[in-house]
Amino acid sequence: METRRILLEGAVTPVVRDGEDLVAGDGRRVPITEAIHLPPVAPSKILCVHLNHISRVEEFQTSLPPAPTFFHKPVSSLNAHEGHVVRPERCEWLNYEGEIAIVIGRTTRNVTQDQAWDHIAGYTIANDYGLHDFRDTDAGSMLRVKGSDTLCPLGPGLVSADSWDPRDGKRIRTLVNGEVKQDGTTAEMTWDMAYLVADLARTITLEPGDVILSGTPANSRPVQPGDVVEVEVEGLGTLRNTIVSGPTPIRDDVGAQPTESEEVLSTALGGDWEFRGIRKPQR
Repeated sequence: METRRILLEGAVTPVVRDGEDLVAGDGRRVPITEAIHLPPVAPSKILCVHLNHISRVEEFQTSLPPAPTFFHKPVSSLNAHEGHVVRPERCEWLNYEGEIAIVIGRTTRNVTQDQAWDHIAGYTIANDYGLHDFRDTDAGSMLRVKGSDTLCPLGPGLVSADSWDPRDGKRIRTLVNGEVKQDGTTAEMTWDMAYLVADLARTITLEPGDVILSGTPANSRPVQPGDVVEVEVEGLGTLRNTIVSGPTPIRDDVGAQPTESEEVLSTALGGDWEFRGIRKPQR
């Protein structure tokens, strides 16, 4: 079963997918192509693993730690299917990261890996955008890199855990303007969905609706205003967003400013960029 949340006649409305229609509890039907989508869940927190896909580890010519490390995206970063992703003025290095999002189904604390599967309500698609212009700030927390407004699109729907299993090598692709940029599978994840849930739940109570982003394959790269970015996950559908320019520039009278350090460029362009003949995008 796939559920979604849409704005229907001004009200937030849960709906169930029925073919190419979305059906509300009172029987109203809306064609998918006409729906105004909202994030399919309303989490109290969004927790994300840093590195998980082996292709991404190899791309950066690094190694994984003994256990996952995580960061946090505030709920104010939430966005939805067909929503606009804002690249603020004075920023140049906004990267896509196609991912699968785990959605918690019931209160979860101190569970085993086997038990964790029963605490997952289902899965949706995420694009874990990163604004790498701020990579040199926030002492490694990535608060502004990953937590700025609009940088966490989820959707289009939530597919229940009893009808979709990530353990059999589901394919993940990210396309920019129709061209495939990322292409991986869940088989290349070092830590599976249950491991991530059980690890976090050792010290953090996970509530129904909470979201865990499970990592991205190789080839995250910058996108520009006007680009259309799609994340396709086998069995979950397609999450589509358009990149737009912010209406006002990042203020320069307070705070750390956007930078183009070697770390910023290396991360945005995929590792040892200066040795690969990669040129910076035209501004």
